[in-house]
Amino acid sequence: MRPPSFGSFFLKALAAIAVGVVLRFVVGLTPVWWLVWLAPAPLLALAFRNRPGDARWMVALAAVIATSTNFAYLRLVGPVAFAALAVVGQAALWVFVVMATRQVVVAYKAWWTVFAYPVFWVAADTLMAALLPDGNWASLAYSQADVLPLLQLTSLFGVPGLLFLVALVPSALALGLAFGRDLRHGWRAYAVTLALLVAATAFGGARLQTPVAGTAASIGIVSIDDAIGLEASKPYAAKILNAYEQRVTALASRGAEIVVLPEKIALLPSASAEAWRQRFSALARANKVWLEVGVGSDEGGRQVNLAWLFDPDGNLTDQYQKHFLAPPERGRFVPGTDFSLRSIGGAKYALAVCKDMHFASLGRAYGARGASVVLVPAWDFNYVDAWMESRTTVTRGVENGYTVVRASREGLLTVSDPYGRVLAETPSRPLPGADLLVRATISAPVPTLYTKIGDAVGLICVLLAAALMVVARQRRPAPATGRLGPQSVSPA
Repeated sequence: MRPPSFGSFFLKALAAIAVGVVLRFVVGLTPVWWLVWLAPAPLLALAFRNRPGDARWMVALAAVIATSTNFAYLRLVGPVAFAALAVVGQAALWVFVVMATRQVVVAYKAWWTVFAYPVFWVAADTLMAALLPDGNWASLAYSQADVLPLLQLTSLFGVPGLLFLVALVPSALALGLAFGRDLRHGWRAYAVTLALLVAATAFGGARLQTPVAGTAASIGIVSIDDAIGLEASKPYAAKILNAYEQRVTALASRGAEIVVLPEKIALLPSASAEAWRQRFSALARANKVWLEVGVGSDEGGRQVNLAWLFDPDGNLTDQYQKHFLAPPERGRFVPGTDFSLRSIGGAKYALAVCKDMHFASLGRAYGARGASVVLVPAWDFNYVDAWMESRTTVTRGVENGYTVVRASREGLLTVSDPYGRVLAETPSRPLPGADLLVRATISAPVPTLYTKIGDAVGLICVLLAAALMVVARQRRPAPATGRLGPQSVSPA
């Protein structure tokens, strides 16, 4: 009778539970950035050291424990069924990536299999970004948004490039944990991983030394968490609107030249939209500021999510319609397709709305159009996702070399430069609201390789992942020797 590959069922379950608990701090909306580089390694090692059946349920258990950390947030976004399905979907993705990696590693047991895990993760992430209505929401790459030297890697290869590196390190650690000296030419896997990590850090550090040269602009943000719905009473709406006007006026008196308000400060019946436009037109004209205002308009069952931009003379120069809709908007709001850029002080200012900036394709489209600044009215979910939403948007600026001004309700008011440095940030608040004023240097767009090549690295990984799955199935597993025992691994 052969001994079990990794102790008793109880010990296996305990190991999977422990790994899942740690992974909760990786897949949540405020991830611990350094843990992202370490926590997946034990999960991979468990998969490598166990038979396929045991590995599958252990990985699934750990993944469900980990991804369930987002259930409460997902319940804010949609109904219980949606939240449960999303958690299961995230867990299933982890199971697929880890088990596909296991198949390659067990089949070849060679140093180059260190690339299997990052290739599968980047492939999955790239396909999600292209095919799902929520894109690659909460990608592990965004966990590094405050680690500025590493974030610069997105200016070369976008999120796929950063995610590849983030996944490569725990892959190398897992090979060491599972195989030790039994891995053929294992030192190559560790040396390549270290070299790529050092190269990425050196590149990022050097890029951050580049001075931002351009014209200074005073940019203000005003946010009030309280919403004005279709059924709002006139006194209630007037109280919020008056507070916005007071804060815009105060920012203008302090030197603000551009003021950005959040997404959907009101959902307006079509009959009221013109009166609101006139009121904000007068506000911009009275204070001689460029004024961006986020509103929703209900046109008899056809709802649109808009960003209005008024010039200092009160003219409505641009009306941008949100492209990518959040889950509560789907089925009710109509997505837009047009882009909006306006020259202000010799620089191109672009408009986007909240979830639009989750999608690298839209961010890159503005980079290709020469945007220097993107103004982003937003509305987050009760502060729970404030950091993740803000840093996802900051990443778009690094990818394409522009400044980002994000004005959120129930979130963060954030201004970041083309290198991802947060110039100023403060949380939004209910009445009487919050504001932010920052003097930012607005440069010409900083050229990036990513703007030119897009997700080329991601597409290459999609092809490599498909090839790896084919060749791994056609090969017998490498013999398990040494300290792992004769039957500790077997083909999937």
